[in-house]
Amino acid sequence: MSPRKIIIDTDPGQDDAVAILLALASPGEIDVLGITCVAGNVPLALTSKNALMICELAGQTDVPVFAGCDRPLGRDLVTAEHVHGETGLNGPTLPDPKMQLQDQHAVDFIIDTLRGAAPKSITLCPLGPLTNIATALEKAPEIAEAVQEIVLMGGAYFEVGNITPTAEFNIYVDPQAADIVFKSGIHIVVMSLDVTHKALVTPPRNEAFRALGTPVGKAVSEMTDFFERFDKEKYGSEGAPLHDPCVTAYLIDPTLFKGRHINVEIETQSELTLGMTVADWWGVTDRPANALFIKDIDADGFFTLLTERLSRL
Repeated sequence: MSPRKIIIDTDPGQDDAVAILLALASPGEIDVLGITCVAGNVPLALTSKNALMICELAGQTDVPVFAGCDRPLGRDLVTAEHVHGETGLNGPTLPDPKMQLQDQHAVDFIIDTLRGAAPKSITLCPLGPLTNIATALEKAPEIAEAVQEIVLMGGAYFEVGNITPTAEFNIYVDPQAADIVFKSGIHIVVMSLDVTHKALVTPPRNEAFRALGTPVGKAVSEMTDFFERFDKEKYGSEGAPLHDPCVTAYLIDPTLFKGRHINVEIETQSELTLGMTVADWWGVTDRPANALFIKDIDADGFFTLLTERLSRL
């Protein structure tokens, strides 16, 4: 089989960085057509800069990187420096990028790429708020025909919220955009907190990254060293969840994951539950399934894959 053509839409973020590195380390399975950046974990100027630095860290400076939307569709931007640090990539010391952003807006790149593609030939991989994807679908709804599926990190059901009592961060930042995407008719695979909270970077797993003895291994271990302090204190867990790499791992080996085809709706009105992913896990409504909602992961298999692929960079 030829590699799956993907566009990574991202707001790096330490876990975004690891997800991008995993994709770039897996050319046999994944062909990264471009990386589009959105405001989320930190403002757009920083997410765009971080994406460039990650490509340079991977030694893959030919990947085009595009800056996109700098604010959600209908509300003020909420960021997460309290988790990721003021740069979004606190932990390692990485040099400022020499790569330059593409002149084209990320949304226009998404539209043009999909317009020129065969039906169901490109997978969209959003790792942050869905603003760029929703904006592209609103501007050019015909591009949905070219999307094989959307594999995204976002949402929660059993784990409820990580930014509010009911909402996961990526969906909460732009619930209107998420609503557009989930109603698009495109098949969606949801890497929710229910699965990512089972992908914990325990000390032995992080030591395996460090033991690679490469700039990538060192940087990833330093990212998770920084990243984990917040989650270990918050959840009392033995390590930080690696949310976004679940998206790229799924593209490489979907047998690592288990979930259900269910209906998922996005709450856009309630002040109390804004951004909640209302997942009909138990099938108590007659609303049609629109997503494969992932709940379980083979965590050991996931970290074995991740460590082996990172060793290639």
